[in-house]
Amino acid sequence: MKLSSIRNELFYSRNDPNDQRLGDIVMSDIYDYEKTEVVIVGCPQDIGVQRNKGRAGADKAPEEIRKALYKYPVTHEHSNLKIFDSGDIKTSGTLEEIHKCLFKVVRSIIADKKKLIILGGGNDISYPDCAALSMQYKNLLVFNIDRHLDVRSDKIRNSGTPYFQLLEEGYIKPELFYEFGINSFANSPVYIKYLEEKGAHIFYLAEIRKHGIKNLLQQIIENSNVDSIFCGFDMDVVRAVDAPGVSDSSPMGLTAMEVCEIADIAASDPRTKIIEITEVNPKHDIGGITSKLAANIIMRALAK
Repeated sequence: MKLSSIRNELFYSRNDPNDQRLGDIVMSDIYDYEKTEVVIVGCPQDIGVQRNKGRAGADKAPEEIRKALYKYPVTHEHSNLKIFDSGDIKTSGTLEEIHKCLFKVVRSIIADKKKLIILGGGNDISYPDCAALSMQYKNLLVFNIDRHLDVRSDKIRNSGTPYFQLLEEGYIKPELFYEFGINSFANSPVYIKYLEEKGAHIFYLAEIRKHGIKNLLQQIIENSNVDSIFCGFDMDVVRAVDAPGVSDSSPMGLTAMEVCEIADIAASDPRTKIIEITEVNPKHDIGGITSKLAANIIMRALAK
């Protein structure tokens, strides 16, 4: 696997046996890989964001999320966690070359029956991530937890095209594809119509609040006869007051508590194979709050 190692100082420790942190228990030696259940992979690039006219800076997210993540205490819910950090995808070359590399890495790890936490980078990585998962599990339930639909039909792939590519190339089934937390004023009616005609499901922010996020999400998951679940968290789904450091911020969106509730429910199902975090932008963050929220989502997803 073409991965670069991460700096040892990111593995935070207080050197206190009574106060273990995630940095104390995460493994990174390749010889430990086989005995782990969860693998973290980073993809530190924002080429797709810039192609989509978003603000640069998401390439710094994997490191900042790790800084926040590995400071979390090991709770009772994480005491038996066997987690491995494989480092970052090498991001030299074109976006298409990076996607090809990420696809191979994700497919290999999924084939090893591991659960994956993938740190972007731009939301364009949903294309190789979902495609790789689809190669292993044909019946795939997909959640794009996002303010945007990301089904642009642009000829050159970018952070707005991943789900258009996945649908058009047959990697995901429209009837098993859910857009969750969408802002109706942030999307073209052309792309809304495209998804409606395909038979995909769009749940707008007001709608999920009306029905109750917990009840709605549980109902969808429990009634889905699938082999695996993909959950992509584009952090611009969260309102700017709770997540200022994203590629495209907005005053409207999910609260920090609501997005964490989604993580609690979606990740608790054993069929969930990939949790993907994208569009965190440390360059525009305030006190690292967005990276800390992303880390909180991951900690909830890892709780047992």
